[in-house]
Amino acid sequence: MTQIALHTPCKPANRSLASLIFQAIELMRQRRKLAQLDDAALEDIGVTRTEASAEAERFLWDAPGYWKR
Repeated sequence: MTQIALHTPCKPANRSLASLIFQAIELMRQRRKLAQLDDAALEDIGVTRTEASAEAERFLWDAPGYWKR
């Protein structure tokens, strides 16, 4: 069986202002929770305390790359 894959880039999603605000609040909440995890939980997910602290201290507009698609 032959499979053909065509690479066609997706258009950026049209996001409403409310959706962007909700995502920004969710990002802040996740970073706050990451900073509160104990060392055992961080070890379980494969993140060091230094990496978790660095992620938690990032600015709100410093969002992950997948948000920019």
